Amino acid sequence: MSAVPDDFWNTLPLAAGVKLLIRDENGLAAFDKPAGVLSHPNSSQDEPRSLLTCRYDKEAQCFGWRAADGGERKLWLLNRLDSATSGVILTATTEKLATAIREHYLKKQVNKVYQALVFGKPHKNYDFWHDMLATSNARGQVRTSLIGNVPAETRYQLIKHTQRTFSTSLIKLEPRTGRSHQLRVQCAKRQSPIVGDQTYGNFALNRSFAKATKNKRLFLHSLETSFTYEFGGRKFDFKASAPLPRDFLAIY
Repeated sequence: MSAVPDDFWNTLPLAAGVKLLIRDENGLAAFDKPAGVLSHPNSSQDEPRSLLTCRYDKEAQCFGWRAADGGERKLWLLNRLDSATSGVILTATTEKLATAIREHYLKKQVNKVYQALVFGKPHKNYDFWHDMLATSNARGQVRTSLIGNVPAETRYQLIKHTQRTFSTSLIKLEPRTGRSHQLRVQCAKRQSPIVGDQTYGNFALNRSFAKATKNKRLFLHSLETSFTYEFGGRKFDFKASAPLPRDFLAIY
């Protein structure tokens, strides 16, 4: 059980649809973020549609708000998901813990599992993808290309192919690196664009799919995050899983 009081967790200013998945005794917690919710606000106007609907310190990577008793409360963000991506996202209740967990991300000691729905049937059932990427940020718009010098690595597995109105496949992706838009670009390169990807996907198929299913979301989901970390002279195992959303399951 967490040393952080239950009242802290029960009164978080969470956005609509955000669910607390698990928390540990140190204050490390995982949430299930719905598609369309921002990991954090980029401005005060974004606060109502962010993971926590309150102010955010970009430099400290920390949410801050006042409790009902007037006390100041904070929660540190440990990783980010694109607003269109759903699933596991991590936070910490102290800066010291946040620093410790971020070190694990930097050292590639965090295991991440995603699932995606892609158009078509991939040529291979299993593969290890290695690409060299380049990322730019113009006017707040992040774009990643396949012509660069930053390595991106992902383990891939085909789970199931379905041929109905559309040929689609459910795939498993385990990124070994954490580049911006990495999975979306790597899927598109292999002629398996993620359904609903409005930046790197197949725009014509996206329009047809959205018209037929009434669903325009990006079908990319952070399914599981797990790792072992050291804190306060002890080792702790942490694992969080967010079930596939209903809109994924509806396709199968």
